[in-house]
Amino acid sequence: MIETDIIIIGAGPTGLFAVFEAGLLKLKCHIIDGLPQPGGQLTELYPKKPIFDIPGYPTVGAAELIDNLMEQIKQFQPGFTLNEVAESIEKQEDGTFIVTTNKGTKHHGKAVAIAGGLGSFEPRKPELENLAYYEDKGVEYFVKKPEMFAGKHIVIAGGGDSALDWSIYLADVAEKVYLVHRRNEFRGALDSVEKVQALKDQGKIHLITPAEIVELKGTTRLDAVVVECDGERHDVPCDYFIPLFGLTPKLGPIADWGLEIEKNAIKVNNALDYQTNIPGIYAIGDINTYPGKLKLILCGFHEATLMCQSVYNMLNPGKKYVLKYTTVSGINGFDGTRKEAEKAVVKSIE
Repeated sequence: MIETDIIIIGAGPTGLFAVFEAGLLKLKCHIIDGLPQPGGQLTELYPKKPIFDIPGYPTVGAAELIDNLMEQIKQFQPGFTLNEVAESIEKQEDGTFIVTTNKGTKHHGKAVAIAGGLGSFEPRKPELENLAYYEDKGVEYFVKKPEMFAGKHIVIAGGGDSALDWSIYLADVAEKVYLVHRRNEFRGALDSVEKVQALKDQGKIHLITPAEIVELKGTTRLDAVVVECDGERHDVPCDYFIPLFGLTPKLGPIADWGLEIEKNAIKVNNALDYQTNIPGIYAIGDINTYPGKLKLILCGFHEATLMCQSVYNMLNPGKKYVLKYTTVSGINGFDGTRKEAEKAVVKSIE
């Protein structure tokens, strides 16, 4: 039996940052994740994807962000159960929880934080004849190794952030990038739309809108897509077709835990601490839902912070915790006074 204060289900950025916030409160964490390494979607699906909305980073690679988070939490020595799926959760008479994985590993904790991102997921695939035949023969749903597209002709389809971001990124990698979208308007961030337009003007992205991919061509592998635009069809020779229409989320075993579910997400009380309908179980990050929810990493960090504060108060009833800025209190046991912080700064300079 693995003992800890908070069992965190999900080793994505939100789950990892929760370890840091818990550590500031002297709370121990153990993370469970079905993937063989930490990082969630960022590591598994698009490790090279640039992320633009992390405070203090004009841009940061997905894998780099995970590496930084792992370095940040190393001092708190969290435990990890990787390559195992949290399968069941049982609330004990004393209010604690036992979470058991599909491999029988049991974890005992005083609180549970579900940070499973979109849960298990699969790409939304376009309805094209012979699509499955061309998978791994020119059709790719994720960009894990951008270098494989160097010097190639790429067709990207989609109108969201992923399609825009990868078009921008691969414009400096591939020989030619086509971006096909069924509308003239895009759903992604305005800044990304403006960058795509600028790259179009520079001849680095070939924008085809409103249009759709209606057919795939090739013998042993993909060598062209058929684009329908303004009622006419024409072939676009290419080495790779990357349809980026989002992911279809599946909660998996979580759906059977007695939690209140709405549109494949876990409902939480965002007015206080992101607790679910079961006291002691929280949901943070993309897996939760509440009025005004935004699926941003930044929002997951905020939710993780409030969740940890709630767990601390639950485990220490009547004990007042005075929140201090880490620039004053530090993270290594300073007493929180300005004098101690100044001593630490002087010592680091010496």
